[in-house]
Amino acid sequence: MRGADLLVKTLATAGVTRIFSLSGNQIMPIYDACVDAKIEIIHTRHEAAAVFMADAYAQLTGGIGVCMVTAAPGASNALGPLFTARQSESPVLFLTGDSPVVQDGMGAFQELDQVPMTAPLTKLSFRPKLAKGLGKDMAHAIRTALSGRPGPVHVALPFDVIEADATGADVPDVTAMGREIADLRSSDAKQIAQLVAAAKSPLVVIGPALNATRSGNMHGALADALDAPVVAMESPRGLKDPALGDFAVALAKADVIVSLGKPMNFTVGFGSTAVCDSKAKWVVVDAEACERDRAHLNLGDRLAFAAAADPSDAASALIDAGIGGTNRTAWRAEVATWIAARTYSPDDTHPSGKITPAALCAAVQRQVASATSSVVISDGGEFGQWSQAGTNPDFRVINGPSGAIGGALCYGVAAKKAKPDATVFALMGDGTVGFHFAEFETAARENTPFVVVIGNDECWNAEHQIQMREYGPDRLIGCKLSGARYDKAAEALGGHGEYVTDLSDLDAALSRAVQSGKVACVNVVMEGIPAPSGSAH
Repeated sequence: MRGADLLVKTLATAGVTRIFSLSGNQIMPIYDACVDAKIEIIHTRHEAAAVFMADAYAQLTGGIGVCMVTAAPGASNALGPLFTARQSESPVLFLTGDSPVVQDGMGAFQELDQVPMTAPLTKLSFRPKLAKGLGKDMAHAIRTALSGRPGPVHVALPFDVIEADATGADVPDVTAMGREIADLRSSDAKQIAQLVAAAKSPLVVIGPALNATRSGNMHGALADALDAPVVAMESPRGLKDPALGDFAVALAKADVIVSLGKPMNFTVGFGSTAVCDSKAKWVVVDAEACERDRAHLNLGDRLAFAAAADPSDAASALIDAGIGGTNRTAWRAEVATWIAARTYSPDDTHPSGKITPAALCAAVQRQVASATSSVVISDGGEFGQWSQAGTNPDFRVINGPSGAIGGALCYGVAAKKAKPDATVFALMGDGTVGFHFAEFETAARENTPFVVVIGNDECWNAEHQIQMREYGPDRLIGCKLSGARYDKAAEALGGHGEYVTDLSDLDAALSRAVQSGKVACVNVVMEGIPAPSGSAH
């Protein structure tokens, strides 16, 4: 048994059934081992795509997402999505090939010290040196990725280690690879519940790992137990997330704010008195000491209580500790109304006569509403924000707090693999689609039918809006795109194409795309309108 066989058997024991990967010399032994373990390899067209796919797959399955690329240039190509996965709190196992240990310092093919390169982007990064230890190494990596604040873990795999004899080494038991429980102490849970019970207008804010897609009905149970609104914040626009409407009003009026794993960063205005009442008390529960330290730094004496615990485990403890007797029906309804507030209507028109982003998203939502199960992926600058505000699927994946764009096509492939019975829509701008357009071929080859909807305004509209706002219309530069026929290019790569310029044709085009049984590209010519924001800001 080679080190590669031990590694792959450990992954199989952990429940891994597929790996997103782009091949290369140093990882061929692992490919070979996957044949016997019956682990599927989804072969991508770019290393970054493999990481994006593992990210979305982890979010939608609730388990580990595994991606694998070759050494040095392969690993380097994949760095950007690691940042996105870390910010989105996705448990990703990132495996890279590596040059042989015995050739360290000799100038081996693609020799590069990868661990320092990935360490700032991951929860853990290391390079094993013993074949017989690869089982325990994989178990430790998976457990770390899943536990606390979930996130990516990188393991660099030297070629001679995965080729070496590992006979006699045990495959770790599955219990060694599960999430480590980090409970909130019962006394802390009781104290937090009492603080909330004594409040007039409390709020609970949660981070990406506890959003509705990933935590199911936890939101409702926690909201009922504490009799307080529970709001997930996962957008890079924070309090200006169009999907949250006028939520900023609720934060400003809250007297107790409980943060479960929501970093006290720019997305909540650093918790400053510019966004919340100076007398409001904050409670922060986080698994990471650095985030608790950040809360102390930004909140000062307004931080009433901080506790070390996994936010998921803390939510369960708070549900159990919820204290009855409150009646905040009106407050909860008020917050819900603020969040639902929109400054636009799908019926709005534009002087250009082009389809508006709101009308486009409304058409997609009609398809979503008719589907038995649905996934919507939102990616991009302005149009990505429109799609977050204008759709309401069963499951959602967005580009997350990192603000990085370009992963939506990759997310779509992973979403269809994770939810094969769901109707999957990936909504993106014409800028975003260019990052990984070749993954249309991956989707077609891997038989993953989903619908890509391009809001095509021939522009990098987010940056265009900044230039218009800050510098004026006479100083626009570098943001113009063409009227490229992305639909025809997708057809050439094995997909189904639709080109829409008139709103009256849109519903039928979307229906044909869904029914095509292929990965489909619906290229919609639309007006580039700034993303909506709540009326309060």
